Amino acid sequence: MTPVNKQAVAHAFGRAAQHYRQHDGLQRQSTELLLARLGDVSARHVLDAGCGPGAMGHHWQQRGAQVTALDLSASMLSEARQQQTAHHYVQGDIEAMPLPDEAFCLAWSNLAVQWCDSLPQALHELYRVVRPGGHIAFTTLVQGSLPELSQAWRAVDTAPHANRFLSAAHIGAALAGWRYQAGVETLTLYFDDAASAMRSLKGIGATHLHAGRTSGLTRGKLQQLQHAWPQQNGMCPLSYQLFWGVISRD
Repeated sequence: MTPVNKQAVAHAFGRAAQHYRQHDGLQRQSTELLLARLGDVSARHVLDAGCGPGAMGHHWQQRGAQVTALDLSASMLSEARQQQTAHHYVQGDIEAMPLPDEAFCLAWSNLAVQWCDSLPQALHELYRVVRPGGHIAFTTLVQGSLPELSQAWRAVDTAPHANRFLSAAHIGAALAGWRYQAGVETLTLYFDDAASAMRSLKGIGATHLHAGRTSGLTRGKLQQLQHAWPQQNGMCPLSYQLFWGVISRD
């Protein structure tokens, strides 16, 4: 796969930092699903890895946890700091975190590791910083996500307009040797039109393409997308295949 340009990823999410919460419907649904799969876990020290603007920080603080927020984007960390979502803020890469071994009871990472070069490396880092008896809870996107977006763009050009995601089998292989529970769920968001769907992707910073950007979205292209977008009950859906995993640290 094409190597991830981490600087470009950080820049894309940094641009979205201040208005991220207006478009984070997928993140909120994913959070609810992962919390349900994690169950009633008591954690005194929590790492929010790939924290974004820190939406989960208050959740853990209300449960008495000390929270460390880590993100690749300085702008996202600044937004999280303004909202006082953590006790410590660390700019860093999940694949090489500047954090000590066995420092946390829980490493939480919601929809972040799909921006990593190596999922096994990211998971090993998350495992490294969790103490024995703790947990790693993560979500990522799976192959087959955003089919409506891909179908609509095929009516416009042949360039890639969505990143390729790992298969569930590849993700499962990265978990081999650990005690874990995992599954794949379909989450679908609905929008009034193609323009709103595209704005939702831009609004959360998820517009970086590993293979490089194509030409801009003109009014004519947007009209073509609207006509080609597969609709449900007059709405434009965006479907995501979400892989969730909960690893128990031995």
